[in-house]
Amino acid sequence: MTEKWDYLVSEEDLEELIRNYCNDFTALERAGRYPPITGRDGEIDDCILILLQRGRKNCAFLAPAGVGKTAAVVGLAQRVVAETVPDYLKNARVLEVDLARMASGTASRAEFQARLMPFCKGIAERYHDPNRPRYILFIDEIHQMMPNCVGSSYAGMSDTMKPYLTAGDLLVLGATTLDEYRLYVELDPALDRRFQKVFLKVPNIEETYQIMKGLRPSHEKHHKVTVSDYLLMLIVRLTDEHMRKRNQPDKSIITMDSAMAFHVREHGTGTELSVESVYHMVGRETKLNKNALHDEKKLEEIYEVVDILEGRKKKSSEDRNTGPYDPSAALRSVEMDESFQRQLEKEKAQDRDMLVESQRAQEEKIGKKPQDEDARIAELAKKLEKKLEETVEKKLEEKEKEEEKGGRV
Repeated sequence: MTEKWDYLVSEEDLEELIRNYCNDFTALERAGRYPPITGRDGEIDDCILILLQRGRKNCAFLAPAGVGKTAAVVGLAQRVVAETVPDYLKNARVLEVDLARMASGTASRAEFQARLMPFCKGIAERYHDPNRPRYILFIDEIHQMMPNCVGSSYAGMSDTMKPYLTAGDLLVLGATTLDEYRLYVELDPALDRRFQKVFLKVPNIEETYQIMKGLRPSHEKHHKVTVSDYLLMLIVRLTDEHMRKRNQPDKSIITMDSAMAFHVREHGTGTELSVESVYHMVGRETKLNKNALHDEKKLEEIYEVVDILEGRKKKSSEDRNTGPYDPSAALRSVEMDESFQRQLEKEKAQDRDMLVESQRAQEEKIGKKPQDEDARIAELAKKLEKKLEETVEKKLEEKEKEEEKGGRV
């Protein structure tokens, strides 16, 4: 016999609350509203692992602004739609709770609670119905729901949600910066321990390039302008060098979008994005002369790097660091005078003779037969190599100190 579930919040009321105060990421993904999310597979896997747990199944994405916290949640929604998640999360609904809309028009905390309480209750009571899909709530800028967040329209919301988080009836994803999390959320240990942290690192140049490749088709469709791989890498390199106060990939995405818009205005659609358009928008953003951004050597490096990344060119053997670690490599890259070279060879010969003599005397003292010549030479070579390494490092340090002293003079 199928168990009958009687809900205090009806289906109609709950759906009305979701329509009024949420953005359904899974529904938007089915409608094709999002480009493919790349470069966050590890963080999304960590999030799924947290959601599958019985207790503490709430995740806090922590990263600087512009790194892609919301994009990671969209990536989770894309996996749900693609059905590449465990059975527990199949057909789940990823809902972004728009707290600004929920608080809009309320004159007191009581009015805000009158909207929040039925919403939390309706989702929590459906959690235990095995025939219902999971509701995953995403709260951006989650620190603003803390009572100590002065100026927030929904400060104190955490106290309302805490009982549901304790019981495990809600699946909540939060996003904020690490500084704001420490400043507001960690001050409430009871709420802090209900969230597991997932840190999103700022992507490097190659990772940002791959993210830009995933976003390129949607931008090309919108602007009706094509973008080459080389220009994608140029945008990433320029923003990485000249926009230090902002983070990747956000600054590269915004620059690509604005450069394509500028190109459409100046040259129309149906063409390829020009280098001049990229220089113009980077210069406009950084207050640099666009002509000063042009560097032929940098463009050649970009062509080579992109060709290697795309498999159009093999990495040269000179760039491959496949050999064993050589501690004297740094010394060989320093110009040494002939007297130092002669002194080094002399010390090397003296050390070799001294080690051979010491080994022979030790063997005669203990009445041991001399070792096999090859084995003995190999053992002595190891000892000599170690001593040489120490000598080389010492000489290098002395030379660097002399150069620094000479530079100060």
